[in-house]
Amino acid sequence: MSLKIGIAGPVGSGKTSLIESLTNTLKDKYSLGIVTNDIYTTEDANYLKKSLDLPEDRIIGVETGGCPHTAIRDDISMNQKAVVELEEKFNPDIIFVESGGDNLSATFSYELIDYYAYVIDVAQGADIPRKKGAGLLFSDLLIVNKTDLAPYVEIDLVDMEKDVKENRKNKPYVFLSKKEPESLNQVINWIEALL
Repeated sequence: MSLKIGIAGPVGSGKTSLIESLTNTLKDKYSLGIVTNDIYTTEDANYLKKSLDLPEDRIIGVETGGCPHTAIRDDISMNQKAVVELEEKFNPDIIFVESGGDNLSATFSYELIDYYAYVIDVAQGADIPRKKGAGLLFSDLLIVNKTDLAPYVEIDLVDMEKDVKENRKNKPYVFLSKKEPESLNQVINWIEALL
């Protein structure tokens, strides 16, 4: 059985880019599969098929046709079908399931995935951790992305981390920046510990 990791978060938070970076780092060590969700397109899947050095049939785009939350939490049948297809064809070590862009209340059904990360980015505002959405509070890992943008949007990362710590209690979180490629190692370590 594959380790199934959900990646959720608002539109533009960097979910697809994160999966791209994780795949580029992990693909030589592990067998991978990817399921993406978009409402009316397969835009994210198409992007990953072009940008990744991964066989195209290991990337499946699901068109949910409606609320992104429904397809990852309530009626998971379309995503479950895609996951089963990847498992039967390739038996990958890891399958990433990317949610469609959503608000702060998105959570995954644990019938679909084993663990999930929730991605926010600093440009969405310093108050995001204080808004206490379900994804932020209950995800297995919180990722605060694009920390290099903090000076441009007047975000104090020290204050933001205090808010994250307070609201996450003892749950793990990481701060990421593409300008600091080594920051991705925190997510890699989390994934490998799950394996």
